[in-house]
Amino acid sequence: MGSDSYSVVSDDYAALLEWGYQPWVGEHRRSYQHKLSETPGSSRYEHSRFAHARCELGRVVRVDRGECDVVTSKGLLRVQSDSATAQSETAPVTGDWVEVVSSASVSNVSVPQRHASQLSTSQQFAYRSHISQPHVSAPCVIAAVIPRRTTLTRRDPAKRENMQTLAANIDVVGIVVALDQPMPPGRFERLLVMAIDSSASILVVLTKMDRAKNKMGVETTVRAIAEGIPAIADGIPVVVTSAVTGVGFDAVRSRLGMGITMALVGASGSGKSSLVNTLADCDVLPTGNVRAKDSRGRHTTVARELVKLPGDAGLMLDTPGVRFLGLWDCENALTQVFADIEDRAVNCRFRDCKHNLEPDCAVKRAVEVGDISATRLARYQSLLLDIQNQQTRVASSPHRR
Repeated sequence: MGSDSYSVVSDDYAALLEWGYQPWVGEHRRSYQHKLSETPGSSRYEHSRFAHARCELGRVVRVDRGECDVVTSKGLLRVQSDSATAQSETAPVTGDWVEVVSSASVSNVSVPQRHASQLSTSQQFAYRSHISQPHVSAPCVIAAVIPRRTTLTRRDPAKRENMQTLAANIDVVGIVVALDQPMPPGRFERLLVMAIDSSASILVVLTKMDRAKNKMGVETTVRAIAEGIPAIADGIPVVVTSAVTGVGFDAVRSRLGMGITMALVGASGSGKSSLVNTLADCDVLPTGNVRAKDSRGRHTTVARELVKLPGDAGLMLDTPGVRFLGLWDCENALTQVFADIEDRAVNCRFRDCKHNLEPDCAVKRAVEVGDISATRLARYQSLLLDIQNQQTRVASSPHRR
């Protein structure tokens, strides 16, 4: 590879299997190192800063204001991103596989050290039983992010022309909906589009069955999801659970296993943290009460965190309640969620029919006869316009990369 190549430490990959290590990680790692060593310009310059540094493979389990907790074959490291990496499109996120080097072997990098006593309750739980004591030797820095296999993304709420990656290298997206709260169909459709766009498999988890008003209400919610969304009817499973009675958790566990990562998304108070605690059989994540008058929750999860379940049960990636659900360049996923509209649109007179006032619109005819609800069509049109406007903003942005 030449003089600029990393000196790769011989990692004990077996210790990382339970953290989701798969052969593709090693293959990407080797190809990425070769690519960087051959890339001219600034990338080569940045890469050369880590020339001859001893690298170790790890997975990001938590990100806090530019600092990351990374689990490696030798234990837990508190790591900072190199400034160039932190500001790039591949800034590390929870779930990433990364190359870690000692800051002592890299020029112009200063990284504060974090003592093991500063670990959160969930981190202490996650690492104490199967990883040696957290590794607190020389401070470390992330030299590179391994190319991702799957990503969960949205439009950045702060910079509308940017994409924000919420989690990486996930196998299953669990869309969590509480049965003691109203379920706005538009919000659920946005979550489903986001999940399909991630390229991971999907599981819809209905929580708090014990708090549902009545059994008929649960059945109505399940039926509404199954019949109203073609993608659900086509095979996305729906599981009804209760953290109080334990019902439904075997079905959730069946989607997990050693090294399988499930990311949970949903509103605050939907029961994501309780779901993780029940699967872990321990209060590994904090939970909060919901308001009695409307069952609305407060943010108790403040960072996206990867938690390893006991034994070989898999990994759960808990996320803060998602309030802003701006979609990012996901028209293909949108067509799957609204396949009933897309299927009829092929019979419209005009190929670019907007399904408003155009003559001979097959979608409008379906609305008139009751095959498609007018509100569902309006939500589809709103989401499609949102994605198209975002694409226009990105194309015209002076800061486009």
